[in-house]
Amino acid sequence: MVEPDVGQLVGKLDVARKVRLLTGATGWRTHDEPDVGLRSIVVSDGPIGVRGQGWDERSTSLALPSPTALAATWDVDLVRRLGVLLAAEARRKGVDVLLAPTLNLHRSPFGGRHFECFSEDPVLTARIGAAYVAGVQSGGVAATAKHYVANDSETERMTLDAEVDERTLHEVYLVPFEAAVEAGVWVVMSAYNGVNGTTMSESPLLDEPLKGSWGFDGLVVSDWGAVRSTAASANAAQDLAMPGPHSPWNDLAAAVERGEVPESALDRKVERLLRLAARVGALNGATPTRPEVAAPHELLREAVAASTVLLRNDGALPLSPGAKVAVLGPNAATARIQGGGSAGVYPESVVSFLDGLREVADVRHAPGVRLGDRPEPLTTANTRHPGNGEPGVLVRLLDADGAELSAEHRLLGRVLEVPLVEGAHAIEVSGRLAVDATGDWRISVAGFGRLTLDVAGERLIDEDVPLDTDDPAVIHLTPPYRHATAHLEAGTAVDLVARRELREHTGTATVLAADPPRLGEADELALAVGLARTSDVAVVVVGTTDEIESEGFDRTSLALPGRQDELVRAVRAVNERTVVVVNSGGPVELPWRDEVAAVLLTWFPGQEAGHGLADVLTGAREPGGRLPTTWAADQRDLPVSNVVPDGGVLRYDEGLHVGYRAWHRSQARPAYWFGHGLGYTTWAYEEATATATGVRVRVRNTGDRAGREVVQVYVTRPDSAVERPERWLGGWAAVSAGPGEAVEVDVEVPERAYRHWTADGWQVEPGAFTLLVGRSAGDTPLSPGERSPHVAE
Repeated sequence: MVEPDVGQLVGKLDVARKVRLLTGATGWRTHDEPDVGLRSIVVSDGPIGVRGQGWDERSTSLALPSPTALAATWDVDLVRRLGVLLAAEARRKGVDVLLAPTLNLHRSPFGGRHFECFSEDPVLTARIGAAYVAGVQSGGVAATAKHYVANDSETERMTLDAEVDERTLHEVYLVPFEAAVEAGVWVVMSAYNGVNGTTMSESPLLDEPLKGSWGFDGLVVSDWGAVRSTAASANAAQDLAMPGPHSPWNDLAAAVERGEVPESALDRKVERLLRLAARVGALNGATPTRPEVAAPHELLREAVAASTVLLRNDGALPLSPGAKVAVLGPNAATARIQGGGSAGVYPESVVSFLDGLREVADVRHAPGVRLGDRPEPLTTANTRHPGNGEPGVLVRLLDADGAELSAEHRLLGRVLEVPLVEGAHAIEVSGRLAVDATGDWRISVAGFGRLTLDVAGERLIDEDVPLDTDDPAVIHLTPPYRHATAHLEAGTAVDLVARRELREHTGTATVLAADPPRLGEADELALAVGLARTSDVAVVVVGTTDEIESEGFDRTSLALPGRQDELVRAVRAVNERTVVVVNSGGPVELPWRDEVAAVLLTWFPGQEAGHGLADVLTGAREPGGRLPTTWAADQRDLPVSNVVPDGGVLRYDEGLHVGYRAWHRSQARPAYWFGHGLGYTTWAYEEATATATGVRVRVRNTGDRAGREVVQVYVTRPDSAVERPERWLGGWAAVSAGPGEAVEVDVEVPERAYRHWTADGWQVEPGAFTLLVGRSAGDTPLSPGERSPHVAE
């Protein structure tokens, strides 16, 4: 690509027009500038799909497995191919910039946004993240490395100050971002939080190392609303303030006139914006690249199996042909395919675990227990438009007198964004509910401001809900609910009408929900146990909810919610061939893990969840995943757990020792180490030999079917004069072999694996390091001995 002379283009603009370009035009677009051939650049949230501009369930997306699942593949080529698919989706939706990947780390499993990040390890995060970036940008769509930096938890996320020593910053938290820059990433997003006393939109870290020693030549965009000053952030290496049209940078022209900000600072920012525009095809009438991906659903299905981690298997898997299978658990029929928050998409279709297994096995089903208390919004399955009778709901904007200003047919009762018109005073969501069960229904409405709810013409809720937060995830995605109870008769159709008043800074999110009467807990559990008793195999799908794992808050417990542990043990008591499928974005406690026949992790697996799980359970595909994060047996054993700031400061006192590094210093042992994962065969590690670039490893498939193994190499230096982790990941490579076959693989351990950060920059301690080879951070049976890295003169 020959990039234009952006400096010459900037010279055509006066200060006012430069300032206009540096704040978004809307929440999802930048301004255009016809005089320099610039069209508006369109951005969209990621990372599991491309939602497009805003939140509209009528605009569906392909839904990938969650980033933690992608990291669990340990497969950079697969992740790159998925990145190409995201680029194709972006172009289908007219999107130029995908706001992904998230390169923050799993510092603590309590982190609420754990599912949106790749791993606890900086090297695994770096390589998987770089592959994601390369795939997306190969399609002419910009990837965004976010959230720069140390944005690893949600409590007080808008304002916390992360206190991190310089060595830890450079050796742990900056590593994935440096790798993204080396991969050529076009956009970096600055985070809400501060680091060592300075909020990231004003931080010197944007200049050095990002734009300095790393040489990043792309655009730094703020997280939405993270620019909170005019001169301080404009004098930093922050380039674009989002969202628009209002931000503190609207006052930049005056700041330049007062001498608080030099015009040259604006020039540098506009140059970077124009360079991005050229790269994505938004300059001089360019036609954006439009990648094509053959068989996208098959790729998504492959990714589910490749990311599924088999933690334990006593021979129950793969399932025997013709087995009668009880599919139980709260997540079986309604799989959790994605995390909560701004990363959400509206999938074009979802194959539940239950539906996928029904295609390949003789299945019976009961949930056994139910999770959470969050209401279920109306859908096209249970509600019709009150006017035309089509599936869905009617959404209207009303003026202060209740007169209709606009109306549209929507598909869900969860309406997050409504295009506003002048004079709009309230949003109304209405639908005709098809009642399929007699009893007391819970009818709910959510939003801020004055809320009302009418059921069959009777007003059941009239309440004022004040705005009590400035967190955009709450305001725009998860506003508070109010509930009422109505006795309804099966076979009837009941009109539901919810209204919310529009007030400043409260968004437009409005939800109308209806939940039917339920069986008692004891009856639910007894039904599931009865099915397990009369089946050959019981598959119990357990997991979390978006009330547990979501943007905007951290977890306080790793226990499975509700009575899921009780369900697993009750099923196991009547069926020794009990297979548990864990559908969560991050670690949970598995107190029954050694009692059941098999345990599988599916993470949040995206829209092909059921097909991918069916492939694994039947043996059509091997479970290919390895843990990207260590799983604790008991949360009380966690070596790093603090996510709550003290006086606004979150101290990273553990330094370099996060994840498996911290566990190796702990007296407690985890349930499962970083890197652990089984397949449907077994492997012997036979020999390791040092090479000029790392280690050559010979492994043998000792089982009776073909399989794949992830050979991992860790670096250690027990006699070091420098404080170090007990071991750290140096590299890995995957091998495949048939039954009885031995294969050799070279695993590169780059020179940077031996470096440590000092006040004078990167240094390599003289002497020898030891390489450890094995299948996880806690199982390294081979070593080629010591290796002295080459130190450049």
